[in-house]
Amino acid sequence: MTNEKVQLQWEIKPQTPWLGASLKELISYKDLLFRLVRKEFLTSYQQTLLGPLWVLIQPILTVLTSVLIFNKIIGIPTDGIPPVLYYLAGITLWNLFADIFSNTSLTFIQNEKVFSKVYFPRIISPVSIVILNLLRFGIQLIFLVLAILYYHFTDQIELHLSTWIISIPVIVFTVFMGLGAGLFFSVITAKYRDLTHLLQLLIRLLMFICPIFYPMSIVSPKYKWLMNLNPLSTQFELYRYAFLGTGNVDVWQIGYSIIATLVLFGGSVLLFNRMSDKLIDVI
Repeated sequence: MTNEKVQLQWEIKPQTPWLGASLKELISYKDLLFRLVRKEFLTSYQQTLLGPLWVLIQPILTVLTSVLIFNKIIGIPTDGIPPVLYYLAGITLWNLFADIFSNTSLTFIQNEKVFSKVYFPRIISPVSIVILNLLRFGIQLIFLVLAILYYHFTDQIELHLSTWIISIPVIVFTVFMGLGAGLFFSVITAKYRDLTHLLQLLIRLLMFICPIFYPMSIVSPKYKWLMNLNPLSTQFELYRYAFLGTGNVDVWQIGYSIIATLVLFGGSVLLFNRMSDKLIDVI
C-alpha cells in the first residue's frame, strides 16, 4: 500500500473583498439559508398564543385603528377608495419594508456569537430575514387581494387586473430599499449600540413621511417636492395604482426612486461585505 498525502492549500487575504462571497459560494450555503429561515420563523412565534395568525391580526388591527383616527376623526380623504381597503394596501407594503429594515439592521448584534465562531458568508443572515418577511408579506398580499375582490363584487370599487403586474417591480424595489437601509445601519449599530434607539425613531418617522395614511393628492404643491425626496413615496403611490387604480406619480419620480434605491442597495451591500469580518472584533 502506498501512502498518499493530501495537501490542503489555504489562501490568506489581507483584506475582505468588496463583493464578499461569490455566487457559487452563496449557493453552496443554501441549506444553511433555509435553516436560518426556519429558525427565524420558529423564534418569531415561539410561546405565542395565536402563532402565525399574527401575520394577519397585526395589519387588521392597524387598519381598524387607522380608519378610526385618520378617516373618522381627522377626516383625511382616500381618493374615493373605501378606507379599509386604502389603508390595508399601504400597511401591507409598509410592513414589508419596515420589518426587513428593522430586522436586518440588527444583523451583527443578534448574531455576534455565531459570527465570532463559525464562518459563512455574512450576507446569508440578512437574506434569510428577507425570505421570511416575503413569506409573511405573501400571506398579507393574499388577504389584500381577497379584500379587493370583496369590494369589487359588492360594487364599491372597479377591478384593475391589467395594472396588477406593476406591483411586482414595486415589491422588488421596496425589498431592495429595506435591505439596503438595513445593511447600512447594521454596520453602524454594530459599533454604536445606542443608535438602535435612533433607528426605531427613524422607522416611526418614515411611517408618517410615506403616504400610507393619506394620498399624495392632498399634499400642497409647495411641499410635494419634499415628499418626493423620499423614494418610498413613489413606491406606495405605484402600489396603490396597481391594485386600486389610484395614485399620483410621474416618470421623473419613478426614475428618481429607482436610481436612489439601487444606489442605496448597491452601496450598502458593498459596505456590509467590506466591514463584516472587521466588525467581529468590535462586537
